Amino acid sequence: MMRNEGMMDRGLWVALGLVLIALVFVGPQTPLGWIGLVPLLTGLVGFCPLYRLAGINTCRLG
Repeated sequence: MMRNEGMMDRGLWVALGLVLIALVFVGPQTPLGWIGLVPLLTGLVGFCPLYRLAGINTCRLG
């Protein structure tokens, strides 16, 4: 599995994931915040299946 996310994308995905997960504990406290696991994991791994389907590659190395 090759990386297809650059460092800036990865940072944004991780930040978005953490914000959404925080909504489970703070704010409206809705379980929908667990959707934040998806962007968090894609940011940590560096691979996004939607980027692959769309033909997007922001990673300089691969």
